[in-house]
Amino acid sequence: MNIAATTTETPAQIASTGFPADYFQNREMGLLAFNRRVLWQAKNAKTPLLERLRFLCIVSSNLDEFFEIRVAGVKEQLKLGSVSITTDGKTAGEVYRLVSDEAHALVKEQYALLNEEVLPALAAEGIRFVKRGDWSTAQRDWISTFFFREVMPVITPIGLDPSHPFPRVLNKSLNFAVELEGRDAFGRSSNAAIVQAPRVLPRVIRLPRELADNEYCFVFLSSILHEFVHELFAGMKVLGCYQFRVTRNSNLFVDEEAVKNLRAKIQGELPQRHFGDAVRLEVANSCSEAMTEFLLGQFNLTERDLYRVAGPVNLARLMMVPDSVQRDGLKFQPFKPGTPKALQKSKSVFDSIRAGDILLHHPYQSFDPVIELLEQSAVDPQVVAIKMTVYRTGTDSVLMQSLLRAAQNGKEVTVVVELMARFDEEANIGWATKLEEVGAHVIYGVVGYKTHAKMLMIVRREEGKAGSVLRRYVHLGTGNYHPKTARLYSDFGLLTCNEEIGADTNEVFKQLTGLGRAQVLTHLWQAPFTLQPNVVAGIRAEAEAARAGKRSRIIAKMNSLLEPETIAALYEASQAGVKIDLIVRGVCGLRAGVKDLSENITVRSIIGRQLEHHRVFYFYADGEEKVYLSSADWMDRNFFRRIELAFPVLDRKLKHRVIAEGLQIYLTDNVLAWELGPDGTYHQRRGSRTSPHSSQADLIALLQA
Repeated sequence: MNIAATTTETPAQIASTGFPADYFQNREMGLLAFNRRVLWQAKNAKTPLLERLRFLCIVSSNLDEFFEIRVAGVKEQLKLGSVSITTDGKTAGEVYRLVSDEAHALVKEQYALLNEEVLPALAAEGIRFVKRGDWSTAQRDWISTFFFREVMPVITPIGLDPSHPFPRVLNKSLNFAVELEGRDAFGRSSNAAIVQAPRVLPRVIRLPRELADNEYCFVFLSSILHEFVHELFAGMKVLGCYQFRVTRNSNLFVDEEAVKNLRAKIQGELPQRHFGDAVRLEVANSCSEAMTEFLLGQFNLTERDLYRVAGPVNLARLMMVPDSVQRDGLKFQPFKPGTPKALQKSKSVFDSIRAGDILLHHPYQSFDPVIELLEQSAVDPQVVAIKMTVYRTGTDSVLMQSLLRAAQNGKEVTVVVELMARFDEEANIGWATKLEEVGAHVIYGVVGYKTHAKMLMIVRREEGKAGSVLRRYVHLGTGNYHPKTARLYSDFGLLTCNEEIGADTNEVFKQLTGLGRAQVLTHLWQAPFTLQPNVVAGIRAEAEAARAGKRSRIIAKMNSLLEPETIAALYEASQAGVKIDLIVRGVCGLRAGVKDLSENITVRSIIGRQLEHHRVFYFYADGEEKVYLSSADWMDRNFFRRIELAFPVLDRKLKHRVIAEGLQIYLTDNVLAWELGPDGTYHQRRGSRTSPHSSQADLIALLQA
């Protein structure tokens, strides 16, 4: 494949990376390709049946955010008449057309899979979604009672006439467009109304067991409203009732440098997120052409923004079904996370850390040691200070409760709260308020940079040989301080009291809370200062070694790879002869296996029951084998617009564990792995049928309790 022959780039465009645009892949299309790989998990007959439904829901949830953020951004560029070109050489208009075509195909395939395979298979297992036409008399009576008792009292139908304009429709809410005929009590004649389904109502209702032919029978809220919608319009004839859903731009537009109180500004902007510009309209495939055109006009959308679906307009709401159905044989086999032996020897986490660095590999190993460390710190009289970064932690966090308790107990508690953590802003503002109320120091990071680094530092007064000393205990991680996601995401965490790492971590906290120039750190690589330069330097050092005839090797694992200079350095290293293995779960802007460009680079994506989230960087480094764990992907935003860390694994045994558990095990995977081809498409990696290797299954077997 001779990509260079097809390039249309100008010398100025090529000069930014040294390579033409055709050597890079589009971010938006990469995200859709990732969702195709997720959808395959729902297609795979070997995936447990309820997990197949869950993967369908995950695709819908992913697409929601894709439209709210990525497509919204593209449409904003079109609206502003932007002439900027992406790294892969496309205009906003070209990206929009490509994305629209692929998204429509993906959604069509998703609903076909739901209706033709997943729902029939669930029904065969006694898990049914009962259609209106199949309701028995007893079921209809129960559903009617449910409607009048639970639904009708909280619904407000809105007839459309000069005094009732089209209502403001919440982002991603379930709504019904109703076509009517006749006159109401006041003699008004309106041919349309909107019924908004309150979010307090469940979208899926389970029928009582005594009324069901199967163990689990469910009814969609949309079916109930369709059946009884005429009760909302007494004396009028309902000609049609169609569910619809609009997705809106959910980017927060906050000029951080122009506001005096960032928290107050974000609090003011959050309610408006539900009413941003519309970017997608989903309607039932039965919706009339007249109503469809009417809705498109109300939301200022075009036919390209319309998605007709054969089923519920929000599959993500079906996520509650796998959680509520107690059928272990139809789900992934549960496992109990293990605990490192080093933490089993003592009840005090501090004693265990002093004995040596401890590596935690979630979710295969428990997140409880991090929780226990903070809980012990909150009540330990020897602990004098706690400092922590908060990006995503959830609305009900035991970690935040421990911080509150620590502040109440007189500890010096400092928390760097990221207010711009997308979709977690409200939860973070809530915790910030509570922490301030108990006397904790709450900092909102640095204007213009998201604080994405995962750091926890505890300062403890201890008796040493020379008397009383202050010792720093540090936890650094690749994932959020969120116990729930720690059971679902693969991440590494390091517990250490290494003095130099402690000093580096303290220096980063000083930057975040105070003022002053960035100091040289001994071990940590920090964005936006040294992380990207050090990554590129590590790549180039391997290239130099290869040119000198020395052994060289690069292995890196991350969520996304997009930063052009880093990709260019990888191309140059490949051309120098460096063997490079990249494990990139989501979007990869690099082309792999292209002759004379990247033939020494392999890219694979691992998609399974756990969400692959840890970032691991390995450089052979003339036999030193440098291994870094990080909170950062190799993306522009992480390198240049965020505060991120990469930290080394210094302990020899732990380093070998990271190489084995975080890299090598994924390179042998022939069950969950997809490989990126030179043409930019992914293909499943298949090995011997007699020796399947699933990285996630192998890690469960290795590390579970």
